[in-house]
This record gives sequence, structure tokens and C-alpha cells, in this order.
Amino acid sequence: MAIVFVLVALLVVAVLVTGNWYVWRRLFRDTTAGPGPVRRIGAAVIVGGWLLFIGGMVASRTEAPFTLQRVLAWPGYLWLALTLYLLLALLVGELVRPVLRRVLERRAAGASEREAEAEPEPARDPIPAGRTAEKPAGGAVAGGAVAGGSTAAGVAGAGDGPSRRLFVSRVVGGAAAAAAVGTVGYGTYGVLRGPKVKRVTVPLAKLPRAAHGYRIAVVSDIHLGPVLGRGFAQKVVDTINSTQPDLIAVVGDLVDGSVKDLGPAAAPLAQLTARHGSFFVTGNHEYFSGAEQWVEEVRRLGLHPLENARTELPHFDLAGVNDVAGEDEGQGPDFARALGDRDWARACVLLAHQPVQIHDAVDHGVDLQLSGHTHGGQLWPGNLIASGANPTLAGLDRYGDTQLYVSRGAGAWGPPTRVGAPSDITVIELASRQA
Repeated sequence: MAIVFVLVALLVVAVLVTGNWYVWRRLFRDTTAGPGPVRRIGAAVIVGGWLLFIGGMVASRTEAPFTLQRVLAWPGYLWLALTLYLLLALLVGELVRPVLRRVLERRAAGASEREAEAEPEPARDPIPAGRTAEKPAGGAVAGGAVAGGSTAAGVAGAGDGPSRRLFVSRVVGGAAAAAAVGTVGYGTYGVLRGPKVKRVTVPLAKLPRAAHGYRIAVVSDIHLGPVLGRGFAQKVVDTINSTQPDLIAVVGDLVDGSVKDLGPAAAPLAQLTARHGSFFVTGNHEYFSGAEQWVEEVRRLGLHPLENARTELPHFDLAGVNDVAGEDEGQGPDFARALGDRDWARACVLLAHQPVQIHDAVDHGVDLQLSGHTHGGQLWPGNLIASGANPTLAGLDRYGDTQLYVSRGAGAWGPPTRVGAPSDITVIELASRQA
């Protein structure tokens, strides 16, 4: 097992080194005429960016001072996102590169032909009657040949060779850098702006007519931490309250850090307002951050933790199970405890952080499971990986008689950036088929 881990680690390091060398080569080596400060600065920027990212990760795992965590996290995590899109943009540039070269070659060839056609005929002196034309001296012939050859060579060589390659590299490299910076900038703005409200109607066969139109505000993956802090939490709370829900469901991954560091950032959660209260279940990141202390903290803030538990609301049952990451601490999901003795004639809504828990929900007759965890992939093309690891990436899906809704989440983990997976807070409106 240890050998496999070492081999995988070496493979990951090799891929990272190769990828970063490729980025340096295309952005700095190929865009300069020779060794110089630009290449050295480029290498320093790439190495420095990765040192900031690694430092941020280490600081968050070793309980370093929170101020240091924030100083390292912002540039380090943004560098991670920027590197991804620089690499993707440069790879796309490999398809553009030969096309651009060909266009330049044709333009150069066309310019040479036009210049050759426009070159005037040399003037000839008239030959008097009775005299024969004298042959020019050998030196004159040689001199004309050399002059003509130089002109032809100059025309053919215009924009050729190294100068053309340098021009193509600068155009492709500049376009790739602009595309990557623009993508990361817009994706970061989308996160910091705050999640938008998404509304989804979900019919439940067992829901009584009196509960028709019942609204549940679902928020997941807020990820308060060194990057997203109190101001972001306030935006999330204000957005949720603006929807005037009947019930609020916080389905895990609230934080990335300890109560000591992030207690002030989470304080706005005390302002959440709903007719039937706010409920919370743990996500995998709570178990990285001290799940027990956070369960107590959210309870102090007025939320109701559902730790493998169920509560009977006026028209349906609301249950919650712990995240599967809690199994390592003996606090994993327990569906039998949460759902075992319930009345199956009543509709049941389950809060479970990860979509993979849907199969246990189906076995226990749950009508609707509300989840998060996937972030919708967060950074394209991460959605391709996330789709393979989760039964549903985002949105509403059905498994037998059980429906599953997966939120893309309100925040972001790692880079405060989303590309192709906008953040959301979802208002689920329950519909009775008897209405």
C-alpha cells in the first residue's frame, strides 16, 4: 500500500512539474528572444505562487495564526485557479498556433510576389545604327547578380524564421494570459457578489393539501474560512431571509476552520428567520474542523442540529443524518436511528450532505433528500470529475420513489472562484398532488 501511495505521489508531482514547466515555456521562454530578466521573473512568479498555495494549505492544517492563514490563502488559492486556466488556454493555443503561422506565411509569400511584380525593368541606352551591343564587363554582371540576389533574399526572408515564431508565441501567450485572468476574475466576482436565489417546485405524493406551497430555503457549502468571512456570511443570511421561507435547511460544509477562528464569521447565522426554524446537518468539512464544537456553536446561534435525528413538523417529517466523513470518529450516518420508527404514511424530507447517501434514503422510504457537497463542479472542467463521483451533480433527480435535490452551494472551497457552476440558494416549494 505504501508503495502505491509513493508511486501516485511521484506521478502527481511529475504532472505538476511538467505542467508548470510548460506554462513557463509558453508564456516566458517562447515569448522572449533570449535569456534575460523576463524569464527569471516568470520562473519566480510560478514558484512563488505555488509556495503561497502550499503555505496556505499547511497554515490551515497546523492551526497557524488566522491572520497568516488569510494572508497566504487569498493569493495562493487564486494562483491555483489561475494556473488551471492558463494551462487550459495555452493548450487551446496549440491548435491556434499552426493556423496563425500558416496565415503569416501566406501573407509573407503574397507580399514577396507583389514586390517582385512591382520591381521596374532596368533602363537601356539606345544602340546607334551600325553598332553592336557590347557585353558588359564581367564585374558588372557579377555585381548585378549579387544585387538582384540580395533583393530576392530580403523579400523572401521578411517575417520569416525566428521573428515569425516569436510573434506567434507572443500573440498566443498574450491571448491565453488574458483569457485566464478574465475567467478567474469573473468567476471570483461571481462568488464574492453572493449566491443568487433559485426556485424549484417539488411535488410530494404524501404531502397534505394544507402544506401545498411550503417553502424550504436550502443552503449548502458556505465554506466560511480564511477567504470567505463574516461579510460573506451576512450576504448569505440576508439573501435567505429575503425569500421569507417557512423553514431553512443548512446542509453541511458551513466552515473550514475552528470555532475560535471562525466564530465571529459565523455570527450572522443568528439572524436567520423562518416560521418553523433553521436546521443544520454536518458536512465532511465539519469533521475536518471539529464537528462537535461546531454543532454546539450553531445550536448557540439558534439553529437546530439534526444528528441522526428527526422532528415532526405539522405536515411532514424532517430528518437529518451525519455526513459519511463522521464514520472515522464514530459519528457517521445512522439512518435507522433517524428514520426507523417513523410513520411511513407521512411525507419525509431528509437533510444529508452528500448525494451518495440517496441509496440509503431510498431504502428508508424518504420522499425528498436535500444535499450539497458537489459545488456543481465549481471550476470547469471539474464538473466532469464531480459527475463521476456523485449520482447527481446538481438539480432535481429521481431515484425510485425518492427525489433528490442537490444544491451547487453558496460559497466555494479553495479558490473563491466558480466557472460554469454559479452559486445558489434554492427555495424548494413543496407541492401537494391533492391540491
